[in-house]
Amino acid sequence: QAPKTKDAPTSQPIGLCLDDISDTSISLKWRPPERIGSAELEGYGVEYCKEGTDEWIPATQGLTDRTSMVIRNLTTGDKLKFRVRAYNMAGPSAPDTLAQPVTIREIMERPKIWIPRNLRQTLIKKVGETVNLVIKFQGKPKPKVTWIKDGEPLSPTFASVRNSDVDTIFFIRNTERKHSGKYDLQLQIENMEDKASITLQVVDLPGPPEALKITDTWGFNVALEWKLPKDDGNCEITGYTIQKAEKKTMEWFTVYEQYRRTNCVASDLIMGNEYVFRVFAINQVGPSQEPCSSTDSAYIHKIGMEYKSPTYKDRDFSQAPKFTHPLVNRSIIAGYSTTLSCSVRGIPKPKVTWYKNKMDISNEAKYRMFCKQGVLTLEIRKPCTFDGGIYMCKAVNDNGEDVVECKLEVRRKYPPGRYKDTHGSTFLD
Repeated sequence: QAPKTKDAPTSQPIGLCLDDISDTSISLKWRPPERIGSAELEGYGVEYCKEGTDEWIPATQGLTDRTSMVIRNLTTGDKLKFRVRAYNMAGPSAPDTLAQPVTIREIMERPKIWIPRNLRQTLIKKVGETVNLVIKFQGKPKPKVTWIKDGEPLSPTFASVRNSDVDTIFFIRNTERKHSGKYDLQLQIENMEDKASITLQVVDLPGPPEALKITDTWGFNVALEWKLPKDDGNCEITGYTIQKAEKKTMEWFTVYEQYRRTNCVASDLIMGNEYVFRVFAINQVGPSQEPCSSTDSAYIHKIGMEYKSPTYKDRDFSQAPKFTHPLVNRSIIAGYSTTLSCSVRGIPKPKVTWYKNKMDISNEAKYRMFCKQGVLTLEIRKPCTFDGGIYMCKAVNDNGEDVVECKLEVRRKYPPGRYKDTHGSTFLD
């Protein structure tokens, strides 16, 4: 707070300036004085004087305790000077006066429309939805606002418009297809203007496709073709839904969804059934309420469907005998039965013959021969030292032969010159 000085007026107010102006009023503001007298500040007095005269006229009766004031009911076109003084018990302070006289008329501001970002592209609404647009603008004095559609001012029965000093509101409660189009907004102040455009697209379900017909039938397949719908719902057709039904049951099943072309092939149909078809058009709102149905049907015939088994060239799988596992040399003790084993493959199944020292032993009682899934086994029952020698196995079929052989050593049960008595004692011969 400024220091007080005994029995003296305040210093003058500071920074008197113009805040706003119109054709009949002016708004002023200022700051408090830096120095206040001994008595409390009682208020401020504002006065004006017409240029060319010396008569200062009080703007209001009495004083104001605020640091701003709106002076009304002035004469348009007058050129006035303004001043403000601070009052206390010691009287008025020196005045703070506007530097230049002011002409009472509204300061003109160019008209400017502010279109929201979302309205700079096409505004899409479904039939029945509400449109409520608030578009702000600026300009002084109050601009003239005009909405135009198709070159004519907007009818209040077509759409509602409400204007203020700073915005315009465009409103349609229930949109219809007729509301689609380009709307021009004009803002005018004397010879200055600003323009903007908004495009509204009101969309609806499409109509059904046209002229669905069956163009061909073969095997389990039917070819279909149709034309675009007459009414696309005021937006692009995004696809089609194709359905089939057996004529007996008329139960519908979907063949394709969101199908882009205007022709297709319905496959995997059942032999002996008769089929009818229908197609729905689809846009961004949804599918058409009604389909386009085929006027004729397609019957999947049973005839001409005999199955012919495929013929195959006979392959030659014959193979000469080949031993896949050889005989192995053995050393055994006399008196203990033993076996020799090997394995063979061949197509057709080969004939197998066993030999000892190149003599056929097939019919000798001392030996037994086995064959199981290509594994050949020769059993020698209780061999003696005489049974040692070269053993050979031979396999033969129409495509060839193969042999394997091994050496068999039969050792005595006890070394020569020794034997055991009945009590287990060992004696030399």
